[in-house]
Amino acid sequence: MTAIEQLPLREELRGKSPYGAPQLDVPVRLNTNENPYPLPEPLVARIAERVTEAARHLNRYPDRDAVELRTELARYLTRTTGHRLQASAVWAANGSNEVLQQLLQAFGGPGRLALGFEPSYSMHALIARGTGTDWHAGPRREDFTVDLDAARSAIAERRPHVVFVCSPNNPTGTAVEPDTVLALYEAAQEARPSMVVVDEAYVEFSHGSSLLPLIEGRPNLVVSRTMSKAFGAAGLRLGYLAADPAVVDALQLVRLPYHLSAVTQATALAALEHTDTLLGYVEQLKKERDRVVAGLSDLGLRVTASDANFVQFGRFGDAHQVWRQLLDRGVLVRDNGVPGWLRVTTGTPEENDAFLSAVADVVDAAGASVTSEENP
Repeated sequence: MTAIEQLPLREELRGKSPYGAPQLDVPVRLNTNENPYPLPEPLVARIAERVTEAARHLNRYPDRDAVELRTELARYLTRTTGHRLQASAVWAANGSNEVLQQLLQAFGGPGRLALGFEPSYSMHALIARGTGTDWHAGPRREDFTVDLDAARSAIAERRPHVVFVCSPNNPTGTAVEPDTVLALYEAAQEARPSMVVVDEAYVEFSHGSSLLPLIEGRPNLVVSRTMSKAFGAAGLRLGYLAADPAVVDALQLVRLPYHLSAVTQATALAALEHTDTLLGYVEQLKKERDRVVAGLSDLGLRVTASDANFVQFGRFGDAHQVWRQLLDRGVLVRDNGVPGWLRVTTGTPEENDAFLSAVADVVDAAGASVTSEENP
């Protein structure tokens, strides 16, 4: 067999690993930030109806611009954020990752630079690399918040073409204040100007409000979203953004023709009809997240304040060893490689009970040696 090293691969991709989390058959899987609740049966039935209707026309290409879907997404965003949007200000693609990829295809690329603040969503850097965009990792404080002074300096020095801000941030769960985003936007406009992309994949789980209203009067500000988390539709692969209509026009220059299938559009439209029910599950998950935070704190562990459907916890002398010990007890969490920390997705009450029990078992078995104050 031919080894990948033997292929004429782009040099910046050599030696790299693909993105991915372990997919293991264990009783409790809490490592990929999925919504643990299956779609309600009335929604499943509605999806079947819409897909059946779409199937009758699969000999034809789907609506290239997904106008009905974008209209309904605009209605959802207007209702939940209070910021009135039209379909022309919304774009949709196959997962938020494709949305981010299209943004980098349009505004990044060879000879251009993207900047983010790590630790953060690792796909920002990977998509940058995949589009030939240079990447620079800006700093965070020890509490994982954005160091605004250092961020301003990095933007002024590097003059990036695209700046990524993840709020709530993955894997830490920390939200970004509106004033911070505004300061980063101003710095980015002074430096080049450049696009600022706020990744709000988990915003429905936040204690605060969406940053989406900030796009008003700021044509270089973009807010991206997904239906994978709050809508419990990770298998659908539907992401979207809100921005100035000119940004949407720019993305249509790089999107593949008919990129959203008729089946995808029909399924997403069905899900949007059941928004109230799905957001009810979000409220349940927020309560469970807060219970997990309290439970971990009671065990003497440190927890990063979370506005997402996951919790970062530590600090461990050997986080990967703790990850393995939890896996041995049938609980799969995420080792993101942040020194001293692990991340757990909020599950059902039963899954969260099993997780907290496993953590207590590991802590009891290891004693004080499991934790360390040496890791930031």
